[in-house]
Amino acid sequence: MQIGPYTLKNQLVLAPMAGVTDRPFRLLCRRMGAGMAVSEMVIADPKFWGTRKSKHRLDHTGEPDPRSVQIAGGEPEMLALAAKMNQERGAQIIDINMGCPAKKVCNRAAGSALLKDEPLVASILKAVVEAVDIPVTLKIRTGWDTDHKNAVTIARMAEEIGIQALAIHGRTRTCGYSGEAEYDTIAEVKQQISIPVFANGDIDTPEKARFVLDHTQADGLLIGRAAQGRPWIFREIDHYLKTGEHLAAPSASEVGAILLTHLKELHRFYGELMGTRIARKHVGWYLKSHKNGSDFRKDFNKLESAQEQIENITKYFECLSNGEDIAA
Repeated sequence: MQIGPYTLKNQLVLAPMAGVTDRPFRLLCRRMGAGMAVSEMVIADPKFWGTRKSKHRLDHTGEPDPRSVQIAGGEPEMLALAAKMNQERGAQIIDINMGCPAKKVCNRAAGSALLKDEPLVASILKAVVEAVDIPVTLKIRTGWDTDHKNAVTIARMAEEIGIQALAIHGRTRTCGYSGEAEYDTIAEVKQQISIPVFANGDIDTPEKARFVLDHTQADGLLIGRAAQGRPWIFREIDHYLKTGEHLAAPSASEVGAILLTHLKELHRFYGELMGTRIARKHVGWYLKSHKNGSDFRKDFNKLESAQEQIENITKYFECLSNGEDIAA
């Protein structure tokens, strides 16, 4: 899998997710088998770059190549400036967000809202491609709504302008994340362009990954929500795609070790106050399918210190490994 001068070790990429794909999670997913991990989207407006949130999103210390940073906005000049700034700060690939369906993004004429204005899309793509000398990629949806699917048009435009890879979520903007993703549009796009195409949407098992690749003939897959609380999904899918066989599920002790490492990295990256708060949602995802996870999480979410979080998770997984009753 090639994007510009960068060769990915496999077909699997961690999709950018606001509030999720921070540096600790990106590094974790890379260790767990992702070929690349795309950052949370950075707002193109310079007035936001000095905020605490943006500073964390712009931090790529210690990340392996290639470092892909997603930018979001609706003004060509501003996006071009954001692309330059991120290249100067170490980005090796710039990804343009035209796929986010969130109202707070679309109401600013950004994200997937841009798909309604094809001339503006062209202006943005040209401005960003011309602003940097690193690969520029694009993330889109199949269209604005089911009656206005223009992914093929956007894809052709993107290739002509110089976009070097395209990711497509198999839903329209109005679909949000409801219903099921459809892959026929992605397959049609793949037939029309020669740059790498990544399929995205509802890829949550090795079998689904195989099906989507076969159905769309896409070059790779973006995996998002399925990796929340399950970062080892990348190694599971990679192994299945290469061998047709399933890896054994991680043991309770391994999951506990992965989660403890994740918590410590969150505490270190954000500081204790923010780190403990952000850790709560990740713990919720890790324990979502656990029989006693709900009761444990209620008590865990009341903990205020990093040490208490670490001690409680350690105890939880020790009990789980020993088959004992679990109590926070």
